[in-house]
Amino acid sequence: MFFKSSKINEFRLWGLLLTMLGMGLMVLGTAGIVFWGQSGKIVAGIGLVIGLISMLGSLAVYFWAGMLSTSAVQLECPECHKLTKMLGKTDRCMFCKTILTLDPTKANITADQLEQQEPATTAKS
Repeated sequence: MFFKSSKINEFRLWGLLLTMLGMGLMVLGTAGIVFWGQSGKIVAGIGLVIGLISMLGSLAVYFWAGMLSTSAVQLECPECHKLTKMLGKTDRCMFCKTILTLDPTKANITADQLEQQEPATTAKS
């Protein structure tokens, strides 16, 4: 995975990319009229239709991400102590990108070990 972000933010990223692609196609399609005159109207029509389909796809992706966000588990990140949302058994913090898990078999530290470490770190600071 090239971009390290939470799953909800990745869905939103795809929605944004589809929005930008749709708007770009609409603008370039309309520019076809300027460059090619009457024959550019066909290019404009094709660009506008494909851009509209891309914008509707972005609407669907944003709606889907919103519905997933309402049912996501909210928890406090152990690194940055901010409230973040988690989809599935493993996800990343939306702010500091720390890998989080609810599955004890995939965790490399238990809750008891974390609680024992926290007083030691707060005493140092």
